Amino acid sequence: MRQSGASRIAAFPKCYMDELCVTHTLSLFEWIEMGATLGVEGLELYPGFFTSFEPSYLQTVRGALEQHGLAMPMLCASPDFTKAMAAERRAEIERYKQYIDLVAFFDTPEPRTCRILSGQRRPEITEDDGVAMVVECIEELLPYAAERRVILAIENHYKDSYWTYPEFAQQLPVFRRIVEAIDSPWFGVNYDPSNALLAGEDPLVVLDVVKERVVSMHASDRGLKPGSTLADLRQHENAVGYASVLYHGEIGTGLNDYPTIFRTLQAVGFTGWISMEDGMNGLDELRRSVDYVRATLVSVTNAAT
Repeated sequence: MRQSGASRIAAFPKCYMDELCVTHTLSLFEWIEMGATLGVEGLELYPGFFTSFEPSYLQTVRGALEQHGLAMPMLCASPDFTKAMAAERRAEIERYKQYIDLVAFFDTPEPRTCRILSGQRRPEITEDDGVAMVVECIEELLPYAAERRVILAIENHYKDSYWTYPEFAQQLPVFRRIVEAIDSPWFGVNYDPSNALLAGEDPLVVLDVVKERVVSMHASDRGLKPGSTLADLRQHENAVGYASVLYHGEIGTGLNDYPTIFRTLQAVGFTGWISMEDGMNGLDELRRSVDYVRATLVSVTNAAT
């Protein structure tokens, strides 16, 4: 049972992205039924899961969640603000407003978040120009988010599943420039320790830099493939894409130090949602990851009291 003031756990169907978004062999309602068996308080959703944004359809989705006592506290949106043409960025801003409205529609008790990304790391965009584009777009969206009481949570991301290029702000120095340029209670960080590993960075170092700004979290884990070492991983630090020596695994079995991560977050008063990005090997794996994270949160909390 969740302790008062503690983080709540959601789940995200990372393992079923194509089935939900591309082949449509799994419906959003079927995922809700599956997610309800996981023992979580909420389900994080992705715009591509929806077949419509009409109010009548959204009300049906909301009803399906409420039937199982589930919230929709986080939307995993992927705006792309590094497009060269101002008109293209304007279109991204307007599209993202629809996602803010979507989060507000489900009316989850605060804090509720909508993930925001910087955009793709297009080779023709310089770092300074990219940072300026991203900051300008996010700052324009903040009043709209504030009116609807939705926090924009920028993630130290690797790459949206359907993008060509990796995340512009994948590396900590660029990510930090964007985070520190924006000062608003309606803007924060969605921290993902596994994405730090993919960037060739230490997840605990990344967390220490942004811990005061974290409003939500993605929990997943990465491990080293048999025969590989941390030294092998370091050789991939400057390579584009996923390090070939890593695998996406069950939470608590990989390289992330979750007890230390949770201690660090609890020390700065974090009580936001933690969404499980796991289950690449099936629903049972995702269920074990939920159990591990919940038990670790309780253990860390009890040790601190």
